[in-house]
Amino acid sequence: MALATPRIRSLVFAAGMAAMLLAAPAAAQQDFSAVEVTAEHVSGAVHMLTGAGGNIGVSAGEDGILIVDDQFAPLADKIRAALAGISPGDLEFVVNTHFHFDHTGGNVIFGKEALIVAHTNVRKRLAEGAGVRGRPADPAPKEALPVVTYDDGVSIHFNGEEIMIGHLTGGHTDGDSYIYFTDSNVVHLGDQFFAGRFPFIDVGNGGNAVGLRDSIGWALDHLPADAKVIPGHGPLSSVDDLKTYHRMLTECVATVKAGKDAGKSVEEIQAGGLPEEWSGWGSGFINESVFITSIHESL
Repeated sequence: MALATPRIRSLVFAAGMAAMLLAAPAAAQQDFSAVEVTAEHVSGAVHMLTGAGGNIGVSAGEDGILIVDDQFAPLADKIRAALAGISPGDLEFVVNTHFHFDHTGGNVIFGKEALIVAHTNVRKRLAEGAGVRGRPADPAPKEALPVVTYDDGVSIHFNGEEIMIGHLTGGHTDGDSYIYFTDSNVVHLGDQFFAGRFPFIDVGNGGNAVGLRDSIGWALDHLPADAKVIPGHGPLSSVDDLKTYHRMLTECVATVKAGKDAGKSVEEIQAGGLPEEWSGWGSGFINESVFITSIHESL
């Protein structure tokens, strides 16, 4: 089936990733008053919102509004204002790319007015209160849970195009999905794609670096060369950017695997480092040592 870095961005990214590591109640207590939610037209009916947390994809048109991810609950009013600047339509759907609450924190607000759609494992993780990196989280309330779930994929026919949603197995978490806007030729990859940076691999919640490499390879095999790519974090990207990211994953996995196969400890592999080309890709808590550890745990 065919799927027809400036400093300020680094600071925003680091702040968003730091928020992700807090327990959800703690994140809710953060001061988001200085956060600005801004909109960027991508292509066709699709726009992208940036603020704090994961990038939000937007489909706006005669059928209303669909959003992909919803950042944090305290930003709901700012997200609404940004959406109103794009279209006066009602919010009809929220699609979650995965369960991390820098992407689902707004569910508790927007789930009262729109249908939430996500992979089966997203509902499971939210309902059980899955923590991240050893930090506990409370079970999500009913209104924050996806009401439409799928195992492999589903399509939503909305605003004049088919929006294809599919599961990408074993990458960032065990519940990641891509969302492809077929006529607009835009794909949202959630946290399967950190633009120009090492990704966070949530091994504790089913993530796997080898699976991530393979999922991105699959996406590249199916995406049109001129597709636009919305990453989970970072600026709007191209297929060429995604190819560079895939090459980074391939080379880094190979480096760590070679070290492990040679009997080296993770500390010894960290001391040797990754290929020099990727030395500047660490950001926030996802430095080279953390990334090497996550690859090592994936093998």
